[in-house]
Amino acid sequence: MNTAHAQETGPGTTPPHAPEKGWAARLLGDFHVTGLFWYRFHRWAVASLPEWALVPLIAIFTAFFFVTILKIRRAIASNLVPVLGPARWIERQRRIFRTMHAFAWCLTERYERLVTDRPFEVEVESMEHWNAVAHAGRGIVMVTAHLGLYEVGSIAASKQEARHVHLVREPEVDPRAQEFFKQCVASVQGAHYTMHFQNGDPLQGVALAEALARGEIVAIQADRPRRGGRTIEATLFGRPFSLPAGPAALARTAGVPMLPVFAIRERRRGVRIVIRPPIEVPRTANRAADLAAAMHRVAGEIEAGIRRAPHQWFVFRELWPKSQPPE
Repeated sequence: MNTAHAQETGPGTTPPHAPEKGWAARLLGDFHVTGLFWYRFHRWAVASLPEWALVPLIAIFTAFFFVTILKIRRAIASNLVPVLGPARWIERQRRIFRTMHAFAWCLTERYERLVTDRPFEVEVESMEHWNAVAHAGRGIVMVTAHLGLYEVGSIAASKQEARHVHLVREPEVDPRAQEFFKQCVASVQGAHYTMHFQNGDPLQGVALAEALARGEIVAIQADRPRRGGRTIEATLFGRPFSLPAGPAALARTAGVPMLPVFAIRERRRGVRIVIRPPIEVPRTANRAADLAAAMHRVAGEIEAGIRRAPHQWFVFRELWPKSQPPE
C-alpha cells in the first residue's frame, strides 16, 4: 500500500535521487561515468558504427562498468530489494548486470532515435485512457518515471497529436554533458516538440502553465524532486520516498489532468507505451492535501510500472541504505 502525506518539505531539504559524485568524479573528470566523454562516445558509436557492432560493444562496456562503478552497483542491488525481495550474492550480481545492460540499450536506442533513421516499433497499451483526455481539448500533464525509454512517450505524442509537447527533464550531473545533449535533441525539436531542463526559475513554471492553458502537453518526470524543490513525502514499495510536488501543483494550477505514461523497452527498437487512467488533482481549500492525494496516486502508478520492468528502473543512488549487504 502506498501512502502520501500532505506535508511538503521546503527547498533544499531533500536531494534528488541522482548518482552521487565523489572523489572518482573529481579524479576522472570527463572520463567519469557521468562525464562528457561518454556522452560523445555513445553518440559517435551509434551514428558511425554498423548496427551489428552495437551488440558486442554494449556487452563489453556493460561488463566494464559492472566491475568498475561500485557505488552504483550497490545502489542498484539495494533499490531492487523492496521490488524483487532479498537475494543471495550471485542473484544480486545478476540483477545488477541485467539493469546495467538494459540501461546501456535504452541509452543506445535513445541516440538511435536522435541521430539515425532506423525504424522503431511502438505499441500502445490502453489507448482509451489517452482518448479520454486528449479529445477533451484540455492541456495534459503527462507524468512518467526514470523507467525504460521514458522520453519516447512524449516524442510519440508530439508526432501523433497536433498539439505542442514540452518535455521537462532534470538537469544532467555535468553541465557540459547537458549542453551536448541539448544539441543532440535539437534535431527532433520543432513546431510540436520542445525540451526544457528544470532550473528553479518561477517563470519556467508560468510558461508551462500558459502552455497547458493553450491545450498543450507538458511531459515531466514525477519520481525525482529537483534539488531545492518542494517535495511531498510518499512511500514506494512500503519505503519512504520523496516525490516532487511540481507535477501536481502545475496540473492543479492549470486545471488539467495528470496522465501517467511509461515507455517500456520490450525488444530491439521495440517499445510498449503503457497509458494509465488520468488523475484529476482535487481543488479544495487545503492545497497541500490536494497535492498529496494526487501524488499518492502517482506513487501507486510508478510502483506498478516498476514492477512490470524492474530492471529498467534507472535510479543509481541508494534510496534506502542497509536494504542489502554490501557488494
